[in-house]
Amino acid sequence: MDPLRPLRAFDRFQQRHPVLAVPVSVLKKFADDGGGSLSGMIAYRAFFSLFPLLLLLTAGLGFVLADNPELREEAVDSVLAQFPVIGEEVRRASLQGSGLAIAIGVVGSLWAGFGVVVASERALDTVWAVPHHDRRDFFTSRLRALLLLSVLGTLTVASTVASGLVGGGVPLLGTTGSIAFSLAVNLVVFATVFSLLGSRQASLRRLLPGVVTAAVCWTLLQLLGGYLVATQVRNATPTYGTFAVVIGLLVWLHVSAVVFVLSAELNAVRARSLWPRSLFGASRQEDQRVFGALARAEARDEQERIDVDFTSTRRSGS
Repeated sequence: MDPLRPLRAFDRFQQRHPVLAVPVSVLKKFADDGGGSLSGMIAYRAFFSLFPLLLLLTAGLGFVLADNPELREEAVDSVLAQFPVIGEEVRRASLQGSGLAIAIGVVGSLWAGFGVVVASERALDTVWAVPHHDRRDFFTSRLRALLLLSVLGTLTVASTVASGLVGGGVPLLGTTGSIAFSLAVNLVVFATVFSLLGSRQASLRRLLPGVVTAAVCWTLLQLLGGYLVATQVRNATPTYGTFAVVIGLLVWLHVSAVVFVLSAELNAVRARSLWPRSLFGASRQEDQRVFGALARAEARDEQERIDVDFTSTRRSGS
């Protein structure tokens, strides 16, 4: 008896049903592209960027709260007071502003932010199998990263604040209004990222499935993060709360990065009709197209030519 018979039966079944074939193809392409490594790099860069942002926020609050009891009271009642380290300092009003800290925070944030954008750009180029010689050079990539950071940073902060207010139990426009606002901002953020960040452009219509998927998942992750901070981390001891934030951030950022890459994979699979895929090697034309594109994407020079040949075209289950 063939031990793979149930898996082969499922393979044939999913190939005949788009509801299963598209998700299977997205997951398979995610694995082919090394999506785990791409997501890990984005998450690492994002986590690294939080520390200069934390320094900038702490120093900025030191200036804002200095000799201003009204603003301090508002900060104590806000979502900021729910975070360990910053929350405790806000409650005790012991924050001290520092011009040097702000300068270091600004430079560090820009540098780390470049890393996040560049890692995301490389992930999109890999997903769309853009040859290396067609990708943006060092200076063009950094210039575009600076422009995108200025726009996306503002939108992301607005979305996160709205979700944090909902998760923290602070009324804004009502829970429904805050979630709707956050979702709308996230749709704009991901539409901008998927449209402009990659080296190979695609129409918004072709990118819409991934944009909607990423925006909905990101909104849910923001709400979950705000809820956990409000109900779990806030009531923890300072030491435990600090560890909880660090570990929670790592997990949250990694899951968010995986969602981002999977949404990009969904766009590529649908736009290039890379489904259905076989679970057993390159037995379908769609599999051969994916593997061929991955090989040709390694071209480093315009004069370099990479030919891909498949010696077997056996169909699965035949």
